[in-house]
Amino acid sequence: MSADDLLIERDRLGPAVLEVTFNRPERRNAFTKQMYAGLRELWERTAEDRSIRVVVLRGAGGKAFAAGNEISDFLEADAVDYENWIREMFDRLWTLPQVTVAAIDGVCVGGGLAVATHCDLRVATEPSRFGYPIARTLGNALSGTVLYRCQAIFGESLTREMLLASRLVAADRAYAVGALAAVVPDAAALDAEIADLAAGIAQASRVTIETTKHQLLSRARAAEASIAGEEDLLREVYAGPDFSEGVRAFLAKERPAFGG
Repeated sequence: MSADDLLIERDRLGPAVLEVTFNRPERRNAFTKQMYAGLRELWERTAEDRSIRVVVLRGAGGKAFAAGNEISDFLEADAVDYENWIREMFDRLWTLPQVTVAAIDGVCVGGGLAVATHCDLRVATEPSRFGYPIARTLGNALSGTVLYRCQAIFGESLTREMLLASRLVAADRAYAVGALAAVVPDAAALDAEIADLAAGIAQASRVTIETTKHQLLSRARAAEASIAGEEDLLREVYAGPDFSEGVRAFLAKERPAFGG
């Protein structure tokens, strides 16, 4: 990972706010294995830092929060093991005692959407779009826990539209179903909204916030447990011809020809 792929700032929005910027705008901030490793370590340190009250995540460049993963990384390891390892990072993010806020400006898809749905709150600019268009691009499948986080945030109807119709959901529709705390016109308004939100959280009762997060997490874990046999099912998907064709086409910058 380049030292600049993850920008970590403290104090710009106040002493209690940690900002993390995904900084690969030339790749729409797609996550690399090294970035995921850096985030895993960061969440472990952050969980122990009582001086941090708010964690803000954002993408650089104004075109994307994050547009999925670097697909070439799937070729270097067992794809299901890699997905499981990534999911552990999501879990560390989700269980942070601090309030986590995704500041979204642009496309938020694939791994980027998984990160955003594992945050407590999401704020987006009007042009932002959300989705999992993997049925048209890669021919893989989501793990059950990632799928259920999307369903919990966006509702079943929009989740089905994202995955079964490969459609991206506009910010106004996401706000209408409660997936977003606010929709703002542009990047400047996004910064102002995030600053205001973070300032209010930093002044709130730590006891109330941490107790509430614990209660919500306990209820969600019971509802979002993986189904029996899911890992075997995912291994069939990742070992199958559609995913192989999806990776080939993605790396060749071609449209995949799935066999169905």
